[in-house]
Amino acid sequence: MPTVTQPRLHHLAITVTDLDASVRWYESVFDVHHLMDEPHPGGVGRILADADMQLMFALHQHDTNDGGLFAETTTGLDHAGFVVPTRDDLETWQQHLEANGVVRSDTADKPLTQSPINDRPYGSVLVFRDPDNIQLEFLAPAVH
Repeated sequence: MPTVTQPRLHHLAITVTDLDASVRWYESVFDVHHLMDEPHPGGVGRILADADMQLMFALHQHDTNDGGLFAETTTGLDHAGFVVPTRDDLETWQQHLEANGVVRSDTADKPLTQSPINDRPYGSVLVFRDPDNIQLEFLAPAVH
């Protein structure tokens, strides 16, 4: 049997309630920029990417969206995780997130909140939420 090539994440597609506000937030936080709009039945996807097209988001707005906030306790996406090289990078991200309206909190359980950095045996984790309450994480792997 042939060996498969390990895939890497190409893009993350997210349904949002306010496309323009979410585009501004993702552009500011992740330094990605509008590439194109991709119309689909009942809405539009706005594609954002960094200059090297290594990090891409597809933010979708659907005409039938009821405006409710995301909850990871229902079937579907739980969260998306991104890796950074070191724990120091997490501290830099904390400041960057705060500069973009993501306030520090005891837990990241509401839109635009971030948790303290949690040091675990496998690495250090910074949890935060976007304007629609979608949970995102940065992980700095443990140094062994």
